[in-house]
Amino acid sequence: MNLTVREDIRNIAIIAHVDHGKTTLVDALLKQSNIFRSNEKVEERVMDSNDLEKERGITILSKNTAVIHNGIKINIIDTPGHADFGGEVERVLKMVDSVLLVVDSYEGPMPQTKFVLRKALELGLKPIVVINKIDKPNARPEEVIDEVFDLFLELGAEDEQLDFPIVYASARDGIAKLEVEDESDNMEPLFKTIVERVEPPKGQADEPLQMLITTLDTSEYVGKIAIGKIVRGTIKKNQNLSIVKQDGKITNFKASNIYTYEGLKRVDADSASIGDIIAVSGIGDANIGETIADSANPEALPFVDIDEPTLNMNFMVNDSPFAGREGEFITSRHLRDRLFKELETNVSLKVVELSPDCFEVSGRGELHLAILIETMRREGYELQVSKPNVIFKEENGKKLEPIEYLTIDVPEEFMGPVMEKLGPRKAEMVNMTSAQNGYTRLEFNIPARGLIGFRNEFLTDTKGNGIMNHVFHGYEPYKGEIPGRSRGSIVAFESGDALTYGLFNAQERGTLFIGAGTEVYEGMIVGESSRADDLDVNVCKKKHLSNTRSSGSDDALKLSTPRAMSLEQSLEFINGDELVEVTPVSIRMRKRVLDSGERKKQISRSKK
Repeated sequence: MNLTVREDIRNIAIIAHVDHGKTTLVDALLKQSNIFRSNEKVEERVMDSNDLEKERGITILSKNTAVIHNGIKINIIDTPGHADFGGEVERVLKMVDSVLLVVDSYEGPMPQTKFVLRKALELGLKPIVVINKIDKPNARPEEVIDEVFDLFLELGAEDEQLDFPIVYASARDGIAKLEVEDESDNMEPLFKTIVERVEPPKGQADEPLQMLITTLDTSEYVGKIAIGKIVRGTIKKNQNLSIVKQDGKITNFKASNIYTYEGLKRVDADSASIGDIIAVSGIGDANIGETIADSANPEALPFVDIDEPTLNMNFMVNDSPFAGREGEFITSRHLRDRLFKELETNVSLKVVELSPDCFEVSGRGELHLAILIETMRREGYELQVSKPNVIFKEENGKKLEPIEYLTIDVPEEFMGPVMEKLGPRKAEMVNMTSAQNGYTRLEFNIPARGLIGFRNEFLTDTKGNGIMNHVFHGYEPYKGEIPGRSRGSIVAFESGDALTYGLFNAQERGTLFIGAGTEVYEGMIVGESSRADDLDVNVCKKKHLSNTRSSGSDDALKLSTPRAMSLEQSLEFINGDELVEVTPVSIRMRKRVLDSGERKKQISRSKK
């Protein structure tokens, strides 16, 4: 058995909590490896390629890139930092031999740091710790190192894993150093640490090919493209190969193109061998987790288990009075095709067809599903979605529910209102530490359903000063009833254009979501009532003309600024009898039953 060691390659993933600077660090490595031409304009956070990633400043999909340093190719995979995209992180770690764990030099390890590090340690990877943002005025790198070490111990790291190298960096300034007090004007110390401490890939290059498909992409020219790392053997262009499906079935194909990575580009290659991270076209029908193998000897590789979904929602064909006005893709066939296409690349997602017009979509959290809805509306889809529901399990006759580990950083004066809100939501405090600069860190275990609708209240209660993060903790016995929304909806009583007079009367009874001139339909939610019950209001009402009407009296009616509701806020707001209508242009909330008389009948029937 001949082992080949690829001294010319290093494969690493970058893992971190959201906003600790992973993507900026990749930018610095790319810029200093002379991948770009000297006159080429390079965007900031060049790896966050889709619009949603750029707007939100988060990484949703893992990305591949490669830099060359002194003749050694370093394949770098930038991973998502959000718990909701954990499925992405897990499968990507199968492609690498080490991870760069990036930690903010002020915030220290956060819930997501723990989540991604646990996955890396379980796979036996030996991390390199990068303490980033050391240029911050309130940086505390020494204390953060202690916190990172404690986290490694808590997660049961092996002795070899505990002996992690430390690099201090300011990714924004493009500098790295091995000691805080060192002088540096480049990323060389980090490049050197990667080359010296990351094990080069090794395997049997002369045995039959094996490659696990960890990501899928599509191209209008060559169709589906499979991305992964070659674990054994060599691949050649136009070679006859097989795909070993997860159920053991085998399909054959010819590798029409092989690509390797250089910077952000895919480059044509004639062949590739063990340790190379490559893209292959010509594959036809393939899924993530399946193995590309030599057709003469097709052997499957084990696939990483992905954490189960914890929330589901119904995605439905839009049937509101405004249906079909703003969207390009509006039929059940459009919706079905798009959701099943998403399943090919979104490994944590599950879709069940409940009826031709309704699909149950399960995911890893509100953000996971909201990103899918937002992506679809930008592509021209029109649909309506229900309130998110938590997925319960049953074991030994006991009802179990998903629990989230919630970390909150708040200024001390807001602690009272936050704790008050978390009590009825069945949160159990597990830790409380005084964080920096007058902020206190509170840590809780909380049922996932207790978090639905909490973020809005939390931001209001802390006047926007609080920071909350949560990560899936596990399933525990059902914690009992959690009260729902305490206020009703203000519902439009008839269709038409909302007028100042009608809105002025409505705003005295709650908070409005719309302004004058907005077109509404009967059953559309236009605000939040100040009371527990729903309120039917005619917002299209005109003031009756009379002889005594003075000119300009309507101008005296002052409307408050309506509360703009984002997609996530709308999903958190709605009750079980309400839906969110999503189109490329608008996000509206509505009652499932639009007719107010019919709704009243249903309520009286339910009370009998």
